[in-house]
Amino acid sequence: MSKVSKNPRRHFLKEKEARKLFLDFSQRLKVDAQRLFGSKPRVEVNETEVAEIFIIDGKPLLARSDKALFPTLAFDDVFPFLPRIVVDMGAVPYVCDGADVMAPGVVSIEGDFKENDFLLVVDERYGKPLMIGVALFNSQAMKNLKQGKIVKNVHHVGDKIWKALREI
Repeated sequence: MSKVSKNPRRHFLKEKEARKLFLDFSQRLKVDAQRLFGSKPRVEVNETEVAEIFIIDGKPLLARSDKALFPTLAFDDVFPFLPRIVVDMGAVPYVCDGADVMAPGVVSIEGDFKENDFLLVVDERYGKPLMIGVALFNSQAMKNLKQGKIVKNVHHVGDKIWKALREI
C-alpha cells in the first residue's frame, strides 16, 4: 500500500460546506460551478497526507493543499476554461518531475490571465495535460519574457496527488 493512502479519512460534505467549496472554486477560477457540477452534486472529501481531494459525483475533481483549492488533472471538463501554456517536448520530463515552467521551454501562451491565476500546462506534440500551475506574471508580461520561471507547479502528472487520484 502506498504512503499516499495511509489512513485517509473519507466523508461527505454537508450542503453548506459544499456551497462554500463551490463558491471558492467559482471565485478562484472565474467559472460557474453550477454549470460544471449541476445544481445538487454529492461532494465527498478524501483527506490524505498530501491534500484534501474532493470527489464530486464520484469523480476526484478538486484538491486543496496548503489552503489552495485547485482543479485536479482528472477534471478535464474545466480545461476549456483555463488559460493554457504549451511547452516543448524538452520541458516535459522536467514538468512531470515537479519543476516549475521556465520561459525558454514555452512554445505558446493561450488566453488572457492575471498573476496568480491557474493555468493548464500541456505538451506541444499531443496537447496532453501535464500540470496545473499558477501564473507568476500576467499573460502580457509573460509573452515578453525570455528567461526565468513563469509558472509555479501546483499539481503534475505523477505527483502524490496524481497517485492518490488513481487510488480513488
